[in-house]
Amino acid sequence: MAACVNIIEGVTSIYEWKNELCSENECLMIIKSRKALFNKLKKEIAGLHPYDVPEIISLDITDGLESYLNWMRKNTK
Repeated sequence: MAACVNIIEGVTSIYEWKNELCSENECLMIIKSRKALFNKLKKEIAGLHPYDVPEIISLDITDGLESYLNWMRKNTK
């Protein structure tokens, strides 16, 4: 479902959870895929992730290097 995944370790997340301010070291994953696969990808990640409410968001790609975008389309199923 993903053409490429960047895993960025050492990210500090600060957030409120159950009325408490939390600070955690986490990994940020940037997953490059197609919009048509987002719901399937979201369901898969939510099922595997240990958090009750994992951060799973979609950011639209509005422009990019055409050869990269073509590669991405070709490598997602």
